[in-house]
Amino acid sequence: MKVAKTVASFRVWRKCLSGRVVFVPTMGALHRGHAELIRSARAVAGRTGSVVVSLFVNPAQFGPKEDFAAYPRPWRKDLAVCRAAGTDAVFLPAAEEMYFPDRSTTVGESLLSDSLCGRSRPGHFCGVCTVVAKLFHVVQPTHAVFGEKDWQQLAIIRRMVRDLNFPVEVFGHPTVREPDGLAASSRNACLSPAERAAAPLLYAALQQAASSNASPPVIVARAKKSLGKIPLARVDYVEAVDAESLRPLKNRQASGRLAAAVFFGRTRLIDNIPLPATHARI
Repeated sequence: MKVAKTVASFRVWRKCLSGRVVFVPTMGALHRGHAELIRSARAVAGRTGSVVVSLFVNPAQFGPKEDFAAYPRPWRKDLAVCRAAGTDAVFLPAAEEMYFPDRSTTVGESLLSDSLCGRSRPGHFCGVCTVVAKLFHVVQPTHAVFGEKDWQQLAIIRRMVRDLNFPVEVFGHPTVREPDGLAASSRNACLSPAERAAAPLLYAALQQAASSNASPPVIVARAKKSLGKIPLARVDYVEAVDAESLRPLKNRQASGRLAAAVFFGRTRLIDNIPLPATHARI
């Protein structure tokens, strides 16, 4: 498995490739969800293609009250996960390699990023779009795999790829969950034992609220009521949105997502589930 720490060294390796190059961008601290993304990328790449994973804690997507320095960086463990899941190359740059000290260019998206997590984390998705655009230029993938756990991020990346004509096909991978339903996340390690015990109730509340053909406002109200009863939980948002445009979902004529962000102590967890179209007036 190739490990490149500079743009120049990675590009030398990239020039030797033919066939599909399937990319999985990550910030490290890899868990079983990431491993599933890499295995999915391996399946897309096939025998003649290559799988590339980036391990880069992107400072541009951290807000002023979010501790960039404290984000875990277990690179040795991450490399072992990459190797076991079938990765051909890892791009592991330092922040200085990715950003010039006097950088003045960013990439932003203006329609999908102003709601949900974008409302709670101003500037976050500008940081995401900027780093993914830069990584796409370095890696030059033919395909990329992103997790559906962050549905808003997936939708924004798809829009960026479309609008900026990146020659990349973006795949979404279903959310990987722990046996108790909690979405796999590097943030789960930050939960106290009591918070970890309560956290699976986030997914359960979304499932229960969406278990009927009720209208989106009714579903959201049910979810908020259930989440409000969870010990140690503080709701950031609960919304039903159109799956593509991320605009508020008013009826069940189009496919949607029921999305939520909830704090358990100081740890903010996100989750979402599908709201299939019912093709009937509610």
